[in-house]
Amino acid sequence: MDYSSRNRLNERHLPRFAGMTLFDRIARTVCRAGCLPRKELYEAWEMARRVRRRFRGGRVVDLACGHGLLAQIMLLLDSQSSTALAVDLRLPASAATLATALQTEWPRLSGQLHFVEKSLEEIPLSADDIVVSAHACGGLTDRILARAMAARARVAVLPCCHDLDVAESGGLLGWLDGPLAIDATRVATLRAAGYTVYTQTIPAAITPKNRLLLAEPA
Repeated sequence: MDYSSRNRLNERHLPRFAGMTLFDRIARTVCRAGCLPRKELYEAWEMARRVRRRFRGGRVVDLACGHGLLAQIMLLLDSQSSTALAVDLRLPASAATLATALQTEWPRLSGQLHFVEKSLEEIPLSADDIVVSAHACGGLTDRILARAMAARARVAVLPCCHDLDVAESGGLLGWLDGPLAIDATRVATLRAAGYTVYTQTIPAAITPKNRLLLAEPA
């Protein structure tokens, strides 16, 4: 299977997820919804399970959420989190289709997940939150990190679409390629703000933009 495919999963793919693991159950539900690219399923799953190994509990705030799958998997992986906000300036119409399918399989999600169509700057954050975002393009990742730092919230981002003309690269371009220099500078910024930073990756077979940055107040 091409994990990076942007083709939508549908009922033809159900036999590929015949197991009884949580991932298989989620994947079958996504297939029945018929609206999510395969790549987004694997990105959300691989990111969520790594974040949950490090950060437990708290309200989940998924910024630039797209379909909101990351927020919903975060809830399924940790019952200590009672609510999640899935926030985007413009939510795709199929986000509701996917949420309905997941809530049919896991009814508790209907009372836990809240979609919000607003700018991320309009969302109040607190130190108890876990702020997450998968592939917030370019400077959007920096805005998310800044909001999390201002609230002293835990944060996890999977950056993409690095803007070499605008983003801060910390004077590292002589040693590192542009995107890596930008992400290394983000780590330095978080550490300077009093955060403990953890750097990981998700499988490159899913996406070449696979650097996962997690941070929490020290």
